[in-house]
Amino acid sequence: MSIRHSLLALLQDQPRYGYQLRVEFENRTGSTWPLNIGQVYTTLDRLERDGLVSNDGSDGEGHVVYSITHAGKAEVQNWFAAPVERNNPPRNELAIKLALAVTLPGVDVQAIIQAQRVASIRALQDYTKARRDTAANQRAADTAWLLVLDSLIFQTEAEVRWLDLCEARMLQQAQTAGHSTPRKSSNGVTVEEAAPLIADNRR
Repeated sequence: MSIRHSLLALLQDQPRYGYQLRVEFENRTGSTWPLNIGQVYTTLDRLERDGLVSNDGSDGEGHVVYSITHAGKAEVQNWFAAPVERNNPPRNELAIKLALAVTLPGVDVQAIIQAQRVASIRALQDYTKARRDTAANQRAADTAWLLVLDSLIFQTEAEVRWLDLCEARMLQQAQTAGHSTPRKSSNGVTVEEAAPLIADNRR
């Protein structure tokens, strides 16, 4: 997540001090990615050093107000215009956990998958309820939060499907040279069905 560009985008709207930036960011994203106030001020110091924001001094109440510079506006416009790069995907703790689990003896991979599936489905239900409740009483200011909720719902749905494929793959590997009776994972996918699903997922 680019805190740098997020703060610039908010300053493009109007000058603000650090705490205001933190509150505005969390309001617009539903506090999904809470910011540490120290991180906000450290980022502002770096933006000022790079000539992207200017320190406008105190507002009279002890708050240092920052405004965006012309260079800062150009930076944030370029950020909005450019697609998000996928060259270095963010670390996915769940994928790392399963990748390590399948390579270490004595680890119950099926139990890990099942526990995560239960947690993911619970999260999916919570996100779906939040979206339904927000949409039922939608205000203009809720559009940003609904976009975030949609993203979280799609990501969690994909995670549940990926967990199903992981489980099917584990069952597939446990089979002996195709002579065993077809087995089903806990989500009802047979091992034979898993192969084309996994192939489709790679496309």
